[in-house]
Amino acid sequence: MKTLRRTLVILLIIFAVLILGFIGVMLTDALALDEAATVTNVSYPAADGSSLIGYLAQPAAATTELRPAVLMVHEWWGLNHEITEMANLLAEEGYIVLAPDTYRGRLATTVPGALFLRIGAPVERVNSDMQAAYDYLVAQPGVDPARVAVMGFCYGGGVALRHATLNAQIAATINLYGDTIDTVDGFGELLTSGKPLLGIFGEVDQQIPVSEVETFRQTLAETPIPHQVTIYPGVGHAFVNPQSIIQPGAAQDAWHDIRVFLAAALA
Repeated sequence: MKTLRRTLVILLIIFAVLILGFIGVMLTDALALDEAATVTNVSYPAADGSSLIGYLAQPAAATTELRPAVLMVHEWWGLNHEITEMANLLAEEGYIVLAPDTYRGRLATTVPGALFLRIGAPVERVNSDMQAAYDYLVAQPGVDPARVAVMGFCYGGGVALRHATLNAQIAATINLYGDTIDTVDGFGELLTSGKPLLGIFGEVDQQIPVSEVETFRQTLAETPIPHQVTIYPGVGHAFVNPQSIIQPGAAQDAWHDIRVFLAAALA
């Protein structure tokens, strides 16, 4: 009976969160769509015929040489200004960066709303939309299709990792405190592509605990995938953002490690 009661309580909590999330999303939907429109500057076709949106950041300096590129996936809030700032920072270093909107124009400003959007984003649709984003990015003038990385933050870290397991053309993968993989077979195309993977995690992250990260690291060690998994001390979830990386500390160190990893992997 205790197990049954506990299960019912958990289900009620999940139901309440989803209801609150639905209400929050509905109340802010118009604002969210307006904000999404302000941060997106490109559109491209989805496999189902609909139109997808995203933010494309390009280096200011002109060149006739092909450039490396990065697919950058947003957090569970959706595609907002913070992600476009991160995309701009990489563009300043010579990368062509596409931040696809996997929520198709919706944003959240509350935790229940973000949870609702994350749970409500069908995995297969997101996978298909990521492939459409990749196809759009490699078709851009100046992009070297042999040097395209995928990275993501939080929810986006898991999406980025999953995309790399499905797309053998990805040249490098960065998972910032996103969902991990705990079976060798789960790494899919990464097992044969031979392309490197970087994991960025926080020591006191309550969403992706250290025990899960260690399992991820141990599983990677059983594969031929070149990898680096770092647990940064004293920080929790979502510690890398435009404000934190300009201050000395774990976030700045992580951003430095990301830049070094990309420079080597996409050389």
